[in-house]
Amino acid sequence: MTFRKYLVLAGVAVFAVTGDSLVSRGMKQVGGVSLHHLAGIILVVVRPEVALGVVFLLAFLGCYLTALSWADLTYVLPTTSVSFILLTLVAKFMLHENVSLARWAGVVMISVGVGFVTQGPALTAPRRRDTHDHVPSRISARTDP
Repeated sequence: MTFRKYLVLAGVAVFAVTGDSLVSRGMKQVGGVSLHHLAGIILVVVRPEVALGVVFLLAFLGCYLTALSWADLTYVLPTTSVSFILLTLVAKFMLHENVSLARWAGVVMISVGVGFVTQGPALTAPRRRDTHDHVPSRISARTDP
């Protein structure tokens, strides 16, 4: 993998963590919203922290789509799940959330799983077509009189 591809995967993690953190902080300031009050949800999106969080989440989506254009989903999704580790640390130390022992254990399991997944190839090799699978096209022979 090239440095640029590693940078895209890092962008997925950083943009997701930043976006989720900003949206979470903004929503804690707002309080409860309901799908029954659509106007309230729309007003929440224009709050500075929430709006900036949405921008970061859009950047995450751009990096995620880019990564999926050159790697399998089964590689991209677990590899970028390092954001769960970062998000847990941000939640604990910056958002001052209570992170239980069970959540920390989950983060450790995710980390181990990511370690397993990164050992495989990023892209599944395309299946070779067997010569018996090929159906010859009809060629119209033109004969001269």
